[in-house]
Order: sequence, then C-alpha cells, then structure tokens
Amino acid sequence: MREVQMADRAAFSAAGGIDIANHIIAESGLRLGFDRRRGRGAAVNPSGRYEPTERHAFDDGWRTLDELPAFRTDVQVEKPKTIITKNSSPDISFDRSINPYRGCEHGCVYCFARPTHAYMGLSPGLDFEAKLFAKPDAARLLADELSRPGYQPKTIAIGTNTDPYQPIEKKWRIMREILEVLEAADHPVGIITKSALVTRDIDILSRMAAKGLSRVALSVTTLDKTLARAMEPRAATPSRRLETLRQLSEAGIPTMVMTAPIIPGLNDHEIERILESAVTAGVREAGYVLLRLPLEVSPIFKDWLLRHYPNRFRHVMALLRSMREGKDYDAEWGKRMRGTGPYAFQIKRRFEMTVERLELNRSRTTLRTDLFKAPAGSRGVQLSLL
Repeated sequence: MREVQMADRAAFSAAGGIDIANHIIAESGLRLGFDRRRGRGAAVNPSGRYEPTERHAFDDGWRTLDELPAFRTDVQVEKPKTIITKNSSPDISFDRSINPYRGCEHGCVYCFARPTHAYMGLSPGLDFEAKLFAKPDAARLLADELSRPGYQPKTIAIGTNTDPYQPIEKKWRIMREILEVLEAADHPVGIITKSALVTRDIDILSRMAAKGLSRVALSVTTLDKTLARAMEPRAATPSRRLETLRQLSEAGIPTMVMTAPIIPGLNDHEIERILESAVTAGVREAGYVLLRLPLEVSPIFKDWLLRHYPNRFRHVMALLRSMREGKDYDAEWGKRMRGTGPYAFQIKRRFEMTVERLELNRSRTTLRTDLFKAPAGSRGVQLSLL
C-alpha cells in the first residue's frame, strides 16, 4: 500500500481513519505534490482504464519526485472526420452536439467527461486538465455536414461534454468560427459554459437570438468563491458568471442557469440563493443536475473531498449513495440526472418550489429550424448556373 503524505494524516483521521485514504489512493493513484498540480482540480493521474499497464510514481529515496516539473497545459491538434456527434439518450433534450475541444482546462474535479480521456490513452485525472486536444477544422467540417443532402436541422448543443469557452479558446477561436458558420446558415444553437469568455461572441449570439436561433446556459455551482476555487480552479468565479448572465440577458439572448452539479452536504444548501441571484441577473429559465460520478470520476472526486473537506467526507458520500441505491453512481436513464429516494425528492421539491416562487420556467425557449439554409458553396450543395 502506498504511503499517504504525513501532512494529510490528521485530515484523514477526521474523515474516518487512514484506511479510507489508503483505499481511495489505491483506486486513484499516488497523489502528486502541490507544486506539480498547482491550479489544477485533480491531485492524481491514474492510468486510463484501457491501458495494458499501470504506471505509478513513487519516492525511491533519491527525491526525484521533487524535481519533476509542474503540469503545464499542452494542446495537440485533433483531426476528426466529422464534427457533429449524434445522441439518442432518452433523458437528454438534444440529439446532436459539437465538442470543439477534448479535455478541459477548467479542471472541475467532478466533471463527468473525465473518463473520455481514456479513449486517447491518457489519464482522466491531471491529463484531462493539462493534455488537451483542439479541432481547428471544426468550422469547415460543420459547413460540410450542414450542406449534405437530406440534412434536417435541429438545435446543436455545444458545451455538453467539455467547455467550448475554456481558456485555450482565447487563442484558438474555434468556437467563434463555429458560430460564424451557424449564423450564416441560420442554424439554431444552444450553449452551456462556465466561462465569461462567451461575452466575446455577444455580437453573433444577439443577432442569432433576434431570429430565435440561440440560447446560452451558465452553470453556477456555488456562490462561495473559496469552494469554487477549489472545485473549479480555472473556471470563472461565481460573481463573473452572474455578471455574464446579466450581459447576455441585456443583449436579448435567452439565458438559463444550471445549478449543476448539486452535491449533497456540500452545496445543496445554496439552491435557493443561486436561483435568486440568477433572476436578479435577468435569467428566466433554470435547471439542475445531481452530482454524477461515473467510472474514474468517483475516486478522483473522493480524493478531492478528503483533501479539502475531510470532516464532510462520510456525510457527503452517505447522502449521495442514499440517492444512488447504495452506489457512488447509477447510470440508468431517468435516474442518473436526479437520483432517487427521500433526499433526492427533497432536492427536487426545493428546486421546484423556488422556481415557482421566482416565476422561472414560465415559458421555455424554443429555437427555430425553419430558417435554415445550407452553407453556400459547401460540398453537396447544388450551385446556381446563373
């Protein structure tokens, strides 16, 4: 069994003993030093589940671990053949999406997309936050796909896996190019983000909104900046997200607040305050999602919880499992977003009562599809002879 850092022993004892810590570290891999992971959400970098071997750092007595460099953000170019991903999940409101990037620099420790990095032979831990993939051909591929004969327009969701406005978007501007294609084609788009960078594209989004073609949702997990900094280290602060919602609303863009994820025993007491703050910012729609811990996310989150809130560890996990039929996660459709049991019902009713009191969700934004026109000059479009 790997040794646990001495500085954490008192915290682990408060959470229920050193055995819990050893078990979680055995699941997630050796915790890396603070200097190597400064500004990151995860503290571990376990091998991907598809790898034939596992690699673990360990102290051999020569202090070589102290000499390793900090994790820096590295971006590689990915060249997919298609850019629109189809979805058939019955509990999701969209059937197609676009992911301009793979991996996410925001580093949200609870991110349910972390396990997808295993498909690249990388870790869902620190690799997910630091070894990213950009798709610079996304706009061209999108134009090609929209121009194919028989294409039927429906709202494209962007930001449902990794954030399209994560910090590297400032340089790559892939999301901006995608919006330019969608605007030219009068194609509807729904965006979800945690970034204030979305305000950069208010010009495009407001023009599309005037035609009924765009809406933007921001996820506001907490109003506690200390919790947000620990849990979502490179995402916008809570106050900036609320200010972003205000700017979008004032520009005539339909906005929505997502109180997501709700973590029982950690941020669920903020549901009412988050919704009230969002209404003040001009929001008229709201939704929520219960914390999801699929595959490698579970040990990564539990390791984070032990480091930052050891005295709440047992309580948070007990509440979560009470809503997941005794497990860390239940992937069954219809249950994975909301959970089951008395505590899940209580969260649902609190959310519904607050939404009713604040007059949210009185009407839902429905984006138009009847204005769509295939991008001119793209593959598959019959050009005019005159």
